[in-house]
Amino acid sequence: MPLFAIHCIDKPASGDLRTATRPTHLEHLESVGDRLLVAGPLLDEEGRPIGSLLIIDFDDRKAAIQFAADDPYAQAGLFASVAVTAWRQVLPK
Repeated sequence: MPLFAIHCIDKPASGDLRTATRPTHLEHLESVGDRLLVAGPLLDEEGRPIGSLLIIDFDDRKAAIQFAADDPYAQAGLFASVAVTAWRQVLPK
């Protein structure tokens, strides 16, 4: 299955919403099991979360887009933007 990168940028001043929604967001990520390659927050210069980066194995881009739309963060309106793109791991081998 192909890998997809889901790159999300939070709306400004949305830290409280991110914190409140985080437990259900993590449950959503755990639902894909070992298909999840990497996941974590994007950080500003002070180390505060400003978005998310996920790399997950999906059957196709449509499934990746649906997963991103179903994310509790997205459902809560946390994100200003979301991009879903195919991704290929080169290193490490």
